[in-house]
Amino acid sequence: MIGQLLRLTLRGFRDMALHPWAQVFTLAAVTLVTLLAGLFLMLVHNVNQELLRNRGQVQFQVYWKASAPEAEVEKQWEGLRKLDGLTDMDTYTPRRALSDLAGALGDAGDFGWLEGQNPLPYSAVLSFAMSPDRLAEGWSLAILARLKNMDHVDKVHFNPMQMDMAKGWITLTKTVIWPIIGFLALIVALVVSNTIRLSLLTRLDEVEILALVGARPWYIRWPLLTGGAVQGLLGSGLALAGLKLVQGALRDALNFPPLFLRIEFLPWSQAAVLCAVVTLVGVASSFVAVRR
Repeated sequence: MIGQLLRLTLRGFRDMALHPWAQVFTLAAVTLVTLLAGLFLMLVHNVNQELLRNRGQVQFQVYWKASAPEAEVEKQWEGLRKLDGLTDMDTYTPRRALSDLAGALGDAGDFGWLEGQNPLPYSAVLSFAMSPDRLAEGWSLAILARLKNMDHVDKVHFNPMQMDMAKGWITLTKTVIWPIIGFLALIVALVVSNTIRLSLLTRLDEVEILALVGARPWYIRWPLLTGGAVQGLLGSGLALAGLKLVQGALRDALNFPPLFLRIEFLPWSQAAVLCAVVTLVGVASSFVAVRR
């Protein structure tokens, strides 16, 4: 049985060469539709990442007491960098904080007379990426309590509005963006399905002859299913390659003030799902076309 399926699969590859132009045009259509879908997904992914970066984060500002030992504070900084969900952490020694303050004030920021008696404490700004499991109020309160209970910590500032903004954006992502992606997937499936089914019309006579001589349905369908799978897999692979070329060419197209937006490629999980969906659609459309 396995040997026969292998022979039918190889026959499916060979049969694709019998109508080369039909296969080429079908492959071009599948590639183009998948590329357009990939471009839209990449746009949504980059916009989503940028908005999550700006609005989907919660920050905690931690200030240590002026008497805090430098070695102890640096040790605590190392521990804080290992916190789950931490995306960025800026630390400030008294010297750096005074230097940044002087730079922000410009000509009026001459604090040379404070050398040796700097009143600014050690501080840190911790940025956490939000995710659905961190939307509960208990998460932010637990982090706040942990930071306040650290040795030598004087105070911790936290803006609850950031939590509300993060919740709002994540909710928007679930209620708006994912339905749009689902609708796009449906459009891609319909276009790819109809394209492959139309290409099978060139082999209608062959299917009818095989049916008349008593060939079993699976014997007729398997080579055609192989062709549909190849069209879907090859078309989606070419589309992803083209998408990568487009992303490489446009990577820094928006990386300038005030945008500073670097265009990233699709996560490989989404790219794999896109490729799998198009391939499965190719197989399913071939199966439906043969049944009819």
